[in-house]
Amino acid sequence: MKSMLKPDANYYDQLLQIQQADFVCFELNLYLNTHPDDQQAINQYNEFAQQSKMLKQQFEAQYGPLMHAGHSFTSAPWVWTNTPWPWQV
Repeated sequence: MKSMLKPDANYYDQLLQIQQADFVCFELNLYLNTHPDDQQAINQYNEFAQQSKMLKQQFEAQYGPLMHAGHSFTSAPWVWTNTPWPWQV
């Protein structure tokens, strides 16, 4: 049986950066629902969506997949059991 990854400070820092970028995307998404022609908000949304994607790729390369059901790629061996579950973080 493999031992579970022990998250370090960088693990939590990277998760926080992902959460922050995703929060901005979520809020801008709500704003754009009522202001669909606001080009500045659209540009900001696209910038943070790209940032979120990049941060997630970096995190997954170092710590393993963040999401399941085809939203994240994984490698052999199957590493889902090596990282903490969401309620363990």
